[in-house]
Amino acid sequence: MRVLKHLFENNRKWAENIKKSDPDFFTRRAKQQDAEYLWIGCSDSRLPAMEIVDVLPGQIFVHRNIANLVIQTDMNCLSVIQYAVSVLKVKHIIVCGHYGCGGVQAAIENTGDGVLDNWLMQIKNVYQKHQAKIDALKNTSDKIDLLCELNVIQQVRNVCTTTIVQKAWKAGQELAVHGWIYNIRDGLLKDLDLCVTSSAEISEIQ
Repeated sequence: MRVLKHLFENNRKWAENIKKSDPDFFTRRAKQQDAEYLWIGCSDSRLPAMEIVDVLPGQIFVHRNIANLVIQTDMNCLSVIQYAVSVLKVKHIIVCGHYGCGGVQAAIENTGDGVLDNWLMQIKNVYQKHQAKIDALKNTSDKIDLLCELNVIQQVRNVCTTTIVQKAWKAGQELAVHGWIYNIRDGLLKDLDLCVTSSAEISEIQ
């Protein structure tokens, strides 16, 4: 019970398969990571970043939390962005939400509790901002899915307004911030047609 032997066995088989196809894979990865992307996604267990876009370890730097939020007082998230942008020099930051997000649902239905309720406050603010548009939809799942999209858009804005990203752009660093959403019903990503590459473009985010 304490050891979870099946997970260690899975890990052994996974490592063996990787080494069979690329004997030097782990040796190269141990020297350095060459991630070109930072993925900011939801903690939902159905959203494994590397598997969704089918890349190997070392290519995507990942940060995940409930409802893929980027909050200016969250030192964990900001530290990840700082390291990705300043040290790894990633060229793309991807904010990826997902339809049917439990955090978004809890925010719209006001069912969060304790710390979670405080965490979801930003999504509640997004809901209030777009309440008329969201409430005009009849189906509850459609309301939640629309708020999932609007939440991603807000988080893209939040990433773009961090001093970290602002400083990178000011220095001429190549960096694009993208807004995507994942459909857990069919496994496909959707581009929300949101790609910001400079401070001047932030005002265009709707």
